[in-house]
Amino acid sequence: MNSRRNRPHALSVPTEATGDRLELMQTFVRIVEAGSLSGAALQLNTTQPTVSRRLQALERLLGLRLLQRSTRAMRLTEDGERCFERAKALLENWASFEADLRGVGEEPQGSLRVLAPHAFGQEQFVGPLADFLQSHPQVNVEWLLRDDAHDLIGEGVDCALQVGEVRDPAVVAIKLGDVLRIVVASPSVLGGGPVPVHASELEALPWLALRTYYRNEVSLTHAASGETHRFAIRPRLSTDSLYVTRNAALTGLGVGIVSAWMVADDLAAGRLVRLAPEWQASALPLYLIYPYARFYPARLRRFVAAMREAAPRVLEGAVSRR
Repeated sequence: MNSRRNRPHALSVPTEATGDRLELMQTFVRIVEAGSLSGAALQLNTTQPTVSRRLQALERLLGLRLLQRSTRAMRLTEDGERCFERAKALLENWASFEADLRGVGEEPQGSLRVLAPHAFGQEQFVGPLADFLQSHPQVNVEWLLRDDAHDLIGEGVDCALQVGEVRDPAVVAIKLGDVLRIVVASPSVLGGGPVPVHASELEALPWLALRTYYRNEVSLTHAASGETHRFAIRPRLSTDSLYVTRNAALTGLGVGIVSAWMVADDLAAGRLVRLAPEWQASALPLYLIYPYARFYPARLRRFVAAMREAAPRVLEGAVSRR
């Protein structure tokens, strides 16, 4: 008797049609989390037809329809919902199983997709990033610059640096430090007059607004006494870019509140002066965030450790140069 007739139906699907089962499940999970085949293809660094073929192969392998698709929408079937939860858990368990076999001393490998704010991502954390990559030659990083981090899972992001409070309950948030914010202006704004000492002396000056954190009102606190002074402003320029705020201040367009680290060299060179030097805006917390999961690969764990170690040096170094 031909033994092939006794094999289970699922195992009779040709290998080239099914591919690697873990790869098929990983692709399916990425499709669901990304919300589209094209989004999954981008995250997996492959093509949409390849992602579609993998989905079809998984559906044939399981004998189930997992997704219902139209030209405008895609949604999970009831079987697809069950498959997604089980596949995600299976992939996490498999990754944990591999890590346990290799031991805690395994060399990190693979890709990390990281979001960072434009300012920190272009300057302050490039050095620590380079140190991390040099220490772990089998890891590569996709370093994406963005000032907001909304849907880490949907965008396939492993972790993100975020300035400001974290309100997403679905992420782990590790505080790396605080970003000092000070009031600065070009000497030309003062017209040869003395540097303002009290926050109330700033009200009549022309203002620049970094609208991410303040738009029509400024609140400053005295570092020693804790006294708070709040006043309205009518900004000459509003922007969502820290770089634009700093560059506009350099031209003498107005007064701005900026991160101290960004203007440290400008203050030292006299291109900018700090106004009301005993006063400052509320410091902004800097976090490293990443989605909750049952298991975290070595490359992510090592990256988190590297950023936690580097952040105090980055932030304290900026303050010490003022």
